[in-house]
Amino acid sequence: MVVGDVTTAVDVLILGGGPAGYVAAIRAAQLGRQVTLVDPEPPGGTCLHRGCIPLKALLSASERYAELHSQGLASLGIRAAEISFDWGRLQAWKASIVARLAEGVRRLLAGNRVQYVAGRAWFLGPQEVRVESEQGERFKFEHCLIAVGAEMVPPPGLDYDGRSVLTPEQALSLAELPESLTVAGADYLALELATLFARLGVRVQLCLPGDELLPGVETSALRLLQTGLRQLGVQVISQRPATQVEARPLVACGELRPRTTGLQLEAAGVQTDERGAVQVSPSLQSSAPRIYAAGDCTGGPPLASVAIKQGKVAAEALCGRRVRFAPLVLPRVVLSSPELACVGYSAQEAQRAGYQVKTGRFPLGANGRALMLGGETGMALVVANAEDESVLGMTVVGPRAGELIAMGGLAIEMGATLTDLAELLYAHPSLAECWLESAEGALGQAIHVLGRATAG
Repeated sequence: MVVGDVTTAVDVLILGGGPAGYVAAIRAAQLGRQVTLVDPEPPGGTCLHRGCIPLKALLSASERYAELHSQGLASLGIRAAEISFDWGRLQAWKASIVARLAEGVRRLLAGNRVQYVAGRAWFLGPQEVRVESEQGERFKFEHCLIAVGAEMVPPPGLDYDGRSVLTPEQALSLAELPESLTVAGADYLALELATLFARLGVRVQLCLPGDELLPGVETSALRLLQTGLRQLGVQVISQRPATQVEARPLVACGELRPRTTGLQLEAAGVQTDERGAVQVSPSLQSSAPRIYAAGDCTGGPPLASVAIKQGKVAAEALCGRRVRFAPLVLPRVVLSSPELACVGYSAQEAQRAGYQVKTGRFPLGANGRALMLGGETGMALVVANAEDESVLGMTVVGPRAGELIAMGGLAIEMGATLTDLAELLYAHPSLAECWLESAEGALGQAIHVLGRATAG
C-alpha cells in the first residue's frame, strides 16, 4: 500500500497548536473526545515561541536592570556599582523560559492523550484533511477546529529582510544590540519594544503612523505613558508611516493577517472575509456545520487571552454544549514604563456611547504600597454610569497594572457598582486600594485626596 493512502478517522481534528488550538485540544479530550492536533511547528504557537512570552521575559529582565541602574536606589540607601548586562545570557535565559513552558504544553497534550502530528494541513472536503508530514496522512473527522493563527505582513512598500527591516520576532532575537533602533507603530507591541530596547541603552525612535498612541485609552493615562517614554530617552515622532522612516534598523509592526492561505477552505465550504478571516457564529461555528474556528484566524483582537477563551468555547460547542463567546470586556495591558492597563470604556468612549458618566481618579502618589515600589507618578481611574453607578471602565498606570486590572474585568462582568467597590475590605497597604480610593472619589467621599466633602 502506498504511504499516505490510509485515512485515519478521528473525533476532533485541530489545525494549529497555538493558545486556541492546544487549549481546545485539551478541553475536547477532557470531554471524552479522541483528538488529533496538527501543526508544522511544536505546540505553543507564535505567542509562546516567538512573541508574547519571549517579549515579556525580556521586558521583565530589562525592568530589573533599569531599576538597579537607576539613581533612585540611592534614596533607599542602596548603592549598586558597575551594573551591566550580557545580551547573550539574557537571550539564553529567555530561551529557557520558552523551553520550560513548551515542555509543559507538550506534557499536557500527552497527558490528555492528544495525538500531535507535525505537518502542514489542507482540506480535501467538508470532513477530510490531508497532512503533508513524514507519513503523508489523511484524516476524516467528525468535527474540526481551525486555529492556525495569524502572521504579520509589513506595511505596503516595505519588505522584512531580517537586517534593515525587522519583524518584532526578529528584533527579539538579534545577535547583538544596535546602538540605535527605530520602531514603527502605535499599539502595545510597538510601545513594549520601544520600552525594552530603551531600558537596555539603545537610542530608540518611536514613529507613530498617526497622532496618538493606543487609541481608546484615557488621555490622562497616555500623558503619563508619554512622560515615561521621554524619561527613557525614547524620541516619539507622530505622523510618520513606516514607509517614510529612513533610520535603520527599523522594526515595523505591520498588519496581522489570518494564516488561512493554502488551507483550501473552499473545499470544505468555509467562508472567509476579504482578509481571509474565518467567519464564525457566537459559538465559533463556521459556515460549514462540522468546522469551527478560534483565535487570530477569526480576525478578532490578536490577544492570547481571547484565543484561549475561544479555544475552550469552540471545544465545548463542537462537543454539543450550549456555549458562546460573549465577553463584556477585554483587558488591555501594556508593559511599558510605567505599566498601563485598562478594561471597558474610557470616559470619552462612554460619553460617545450615550452614557452620562461620573469618574473617580486617584493618584498613586497617595498610595503607600505604590510609593514603596516607585510608582508615585501613577494613577487609577474608574468610569461609571451616572444613572445607576454601575462600573463601565477602569484604567490604571503604575506598578503591577497588568495584575490590578483583573479586578476591573471582574467588576464589570459581575455588574458591580461604585458602592460595591467602595464597600469591599482591601488589604493595607496594597496597590488594590487604588480602586477603593477611585470609587470613593467618584462617590464624593474621597478620604486620601483633597476634594469637596459631601453631606448626608
